[in-house]
Amino acid sequence: MKTPLQEPTFLILTALARAPLHGYGLILEVSELSQGRLSLRPGTLYGSLDRLSDDGLVTVDRTEVVDGRARKYYRLTDEGTELLRTETERMRQAVQVATLRLAGGFA
Repeated sequence: MKTPLQEPTFLILTALARAPLHGYGLILEVSELSQGRLSLRPGTLYGSLDRLSDDGLVTVDRTEVVDGRARKYYRLTDEGTELLRTETERMRQAVQVATLRLAGGFA
């Protein structure tokens, strides 16, 4: 997976950092994390989950049947957790530099 991560990918990984979630739960969590700026459609979400799974960053945690329909719960893998930590630190450093520059300092 190339970095820097696109915002939807970053937010999907962030949403899964707390606990496994199913698709609709992920859609809600990403919307909340982005304060409503990002609204994932199911096709976009599941395409992203397929890519993240292929890259070894997420995996299916379990499947439950709810109202006769299978509901897959996804979770971060160790590799996904490490990528999220690395990307979070990269972004933190970038924000720190920008904050310093905006305040008239040098970085």
